[in-house]
Amino acid sequence: MKSAHFVVIPIFLFTALFSLSWATSAHKYERFLQCLSLHSEDSSSITKVIYTQNNSSYSSVLEISMHNLRFSTPANPKPWVIVTPFHASHIQATVYCSRKHRLQIRTRSGGHDFEGLSYVSKVTFVIIDLINFQSVDIDEENRVAWVQSGATLGELYYTIAKKSRTLAFPAGICHTVGLGGYFSGGGYGLLFRKYGLAADNIIDAQLIDVNGRILDRKAMGEDLFWAIRGGGGGSFGIVVAWKIKLVTVPATVTAFTVTKTLEQNATKLIHRWQSIAHSLPDETFFFLALRSGNSSQDGKRTVLASFILLFLGGVDELVPLIQERFPELGLVKEDCTEMSWIESLLYFGQIQNKSLDVLLDRTLQSPLVGPAFKAKSDYVKEPISENALEGLLNKLHDKEAELARIYFVAYGGIMDRIPETATPFAHRAGNLYKILYTVGWQKEENINTQSYIRWIRRVYSYMGSFVSKSPRQAYVNYRDLDIGMNNNKA
Repeated sequence: MKSAHFVVIPIFLFTALFSLSWATSAHKYERFLQCLSLHSEDSSSITKVIYTQNNSSYSSVLEISMHNLRFSTPANPKPWVIVTPFHASHIQATVYCSRKHRLQIRTRSGGHDFEGLSYVSKVTFVIIDLINFQSVDIDEENRVAWVQSGATLGELYYTIAKKSRTLAFPAGICHTVGLGGYFSGGGYGLLFRKYGLAADNIIDAQLIDVNGRILDRKAMGEDLFWAIRGGGGGSFGIVVAWKIKLVTVPATVTAFTVTKTLEQNATKLIHRWQSIAHSLPDETFFFLALRSGNSSQDGKRTVLASFILLFLGGVDELVPLIQERFPELGLVKEDCTEMSWIESLLYFGQIQNKSLDVLLDRTLQSPLVGPAFKAKSDYVKEPISENALEGLLNKLHDKEAELARIYFVAYGGIMDRIPETATPFAHRAGNLYKILYTVGWQKEENINTQSYIRWIRRVYSYMGSFVSKSPRQAYVNYRDLDIGMNNNKA
């Protein structure tokens, strides 16, 4: 009997404590929602942009900007509340109430954080989703634009192209990426060897700080303005809009893709590329895409190395340049395609068979990475030997590497001439190229996530001897939570 009483009492206490905890949490939840209504300039309008877990649209709002399906599982923590503000006052109210009730804020502009940090947290949190902050206002005469953080790269490019064939902005090739997170990490792309990073071309901003104040460049001061251009998103406040400089491009640009297999001396060509790409004219953007695939000769599995280049000029200028500087590639005029700058974005984004309207499609799955994926990055300062490259390419034969991609992106150009202290993005002179490693899988394979992650960790470990050291550098926008953690075993 004594033992029976001993069992009953802890169960009772557990039930009581659980009920008390739930009631406390529910009360805090209700007070948070009341706070939002009380501190918004228009309480009726903010209720229309609040999505709780009881709302029928909650899941669709959460998932519409979830671009890494590794985090689309029941086990991943969900936000208490999602706020999709239409006005700055909605953001100010959310910041105030989250601070008052000790809730973490995750700010999402496009949902492309590689580790899902714009929509996942291990503590109780709220998402401020800037999907409705997507205006793009182009001043063609002065070659500037005001863009809101929830707009995508595609929306920016599309709006520029509707105004001019010869205006552009130096940013990336994945058109669904949100501007807010992209700008805050520096942002490189097709024009970065000519004009620098996206962050190098930001001239003003509007930021909501922890106290709810709206600050422009003058009000925030030069130190904070420096920090938000490459220091990482969510660290200093919520930037709701950016003023950017537009740049000029020729009416006609030229691109090529030349793909070689291991049997066609791809390893030797990659090794040679390392000594050439960095020193080409500023008007070139040259990168390699490495993956497994079938040989065109006998259909057997091999490794494919695609040499992909954009040139700000015509084919008659490009072909002699590459034939002189990189004759081993065997480039001929027939490999090249002339196009407009805006068409080059479709070409490099691997959506070239679609109309320009595709740039406005925020939900399109990028073919550049798998639906679910893990990524890592490196910087290379000295050419890697052929033997070491062979070791890397051999890993693409592994069964986990079917949707793996490894990209080498040449640096140089103006990046060598911009001081590393110009912005928090310090990867300037001294880098031959950057490496992006990705491994992807289908959402249905999330059960095997750890197998794919172990594969990319093995690749990353193997490359440690050949890349930057002390410290080993990485690109902040290619978020990798393995860095700084000691409990991950390969």
